[in-house]
Amino acid sequence: MTNLTIEPLSPALGAVVSGIDLSQPIDEKQQHALEQALLQHQVLFFRNQPLQPQQQAAFAARFGDLHIHPIYPSVPEQREVIVLDTAVTDMRDNAIWHTDVTFLETPALGAVLAAKQVPAYGGDTLWASGIAAFEALSKPLQTLLDGLTATHDIGKSFPQERFGATDADLARLEQARRDHPPRVHPVVRTHPVTGRKALFVNDGFTLRINELEPAESRALLNLLFAHASRPEFTVRWRWQANDVAFWDNRVTQHYATDDYRPQRRVMHRATILGDRPF
Repeated sequence: MTNLTIEPLSPALGAVVSGIDLSQPIDEKQQHALEQALLQHQVLFFRNQPLQPQQQAAFAARFGDLHIHPIYPSVPEQREVIVLDTAVTDMRDNAIWHTDVTFLETPALGAVLAAKQVPAYGGDTLWASGIAAFEALSKPLQTLLDGLTATHDIGKSFPQERFGATDADLARLEQARRDHPPRVHPVVRTHPVTGRKALFVNDGFTLRINELEPAESRALLNLLFAHASRPEFTVRWRWQANDVAFWDNRVTQHYATDDYRPQRRVMHRATILGDRPF
């Protein structure tokens, strides 16, 4: 038996997990318990987990293959762990409600985010449940959305004016765009394990709803973006150094609050590849 203790944070999503050391290899029982907790709570938080990049990658890799980001810098000795450092990289694309890497054909199953340096105050991250958001919609709107598709584009969150400052940056950005053409995903995604349905559009990468006229698409996306971030669908986490968050990227969005400058914030993220949304 595991010694995990799971404390829910809100009805929609979020739980604090204790009784585990993520720096050590986890066994099958621990992995199963965490998978079940993730399915139920959608985002899990762990305090006091001073992970080295290799340990973070090893933990994340228990749940699937890891993604190498085409634009963000990574830890030199562990390419699968990206560095989100406000002193190095323009992080404004994270201060918007988004689901990670939906520009991929098979977007992320989840991600493991480790806090390395946090401001004295500010810099919280919020997560929102796409399941709670979808289930709160009226039945007629659920019916309308289920079956529609949307286009997701890497260029929306990584524009040239912010990520093409130097020749090297521009070359990297242009290569990323060639390697990651716009992708089409369902507006409403079915969770591959639980079968529950969730909104799967996000302000970070979703450009348009394909079956609608442009004005209709803009209006409906604006409604869905506002609806998905209602407080009752969210949980807010105040970071401490060495905190770790592990979330189900298939059915959540998140927002990294950009309210702490000129303080510095450094995070490490390992992203777990998933499957094709349906």
